Amino acid sequence: MAELTGKQKKRLRGLGQILDALLTVGKEGITDPVVSSISDLLDKRELIKVRLTGPSGEARKEVGPALAEATGAECIAVVGRTVLLYRANSELKPSKRIRLDG
Repeated sequence: MAELTGKQKKRLRGLGQILDALLTVGKEGITDPVVSSISDLLDKRELIKVRLTGPSGEARKEVGPALAEATGAECIAVVGRTVLLYRANSELKPSKRIRLDG
């Protein structure tokens, strides 16, 4: 995946404001079922929010990039206990895809 520009990330953060967290990562952290669930959700939606309940403090900031790497996604933001992930899916209908150019 090509690196997203600042403008594209800003657009995705804006789109992410209205989303609800679809998955919660608990104290067990990043497990195979969690990675599989996130990957499935990204296949269907491209942009998802994940709630973190287990890790605290600085450890939370490391979970977002780790989830992104495990799923082939881009970590758009880690704010508090919420991670915003994006992965483009060219197989989705054009009406369901996220346009990053405007």
